[in-house]
Amino acid sequence: MRVKYPSWNSLMPQSALPRLSGDCPRRCLHCWARALSLCAALGSVELHDLEKLGKETRFAPKESLFSEDENASKVYSLTQGVARLYRLLPDGRRHIVGFALPGDFLGTTLSDRYSFSADAITPIVACRFSKEGFSRFAEDKPNMLRRMNEFEVRELHLARNQMLLLSSRSAEQKVALFLIGWRDRLARLGEEPKTLPLPMKRRDIADFLGLTIETVSRTFTQLEREKVIINVPKGFRLLNLARAEALAWT
Repeated sequence: MRVKYPSWNSLMPQSALPRLSGDCPRRCLHCWARALSLCAALGSVELHDLEKLGKETRFAPKESLFSEDENASKVYSLTQGVARLYRLLPDGRRHIVGFALPGDFLGTTLSDRYSFSADAITPIVACRFSKEGFSRFAEDKPNMLRRMNEFEVRELHLARNQMLLLSSRSAEQKVALFLIGWRDRLARLGEEPKTLPLPMKRRDIADFLGLTIETVSRTFTQLEREKVIINVPKGFRLLNLARAEALAWT
């Protein structure tokens, strides 16, 4: 059976993509990711004020947004693409702490240093703000502060899921839980195509789950053999959600 190759941009409303140009006046009003981001709490006048504070920035795959322990002077609101968030362990190994999607806000920290690194997996478009300027902008806007609190709660939920993924579970359970979680996160973007993209490499998934790349590859093959998923280049099709959930939570 031939399965259509999944495109990351296929998850976005195509009418929205051309509007993400930095040359577009009042681009924030036309940004498709606004409903997913902190900006959803703002009215048109406040959006215009925020737009003047930020700059649309583009990153090529593998390009760094910021690095762990760098001076945390900038924050980023993702409007397109996928970013990899990771820390380097004392022994030099990489631990991926998450994957950022459109609508996610990166770089906020109580410290003056970034606590993790972020780089682009796919081409990324992000609004970049001075951390100090953004903090001043948000401090007298209750709706935006509430939205920021909601984001913090969501990040705690994702951190809890990460702890579950790294707990004493089998490789099959970990991969099933990861795929269900990824599907749920993509559903937030408003599109649920049958074939879901996995823009990250198997190595990234292994570093996220605390497994070896060989184990992750074997597990994807096993899930396909059990007719839970179909593997395609840079993506998968979930055939049996009930079975995947049973694997993840038992």
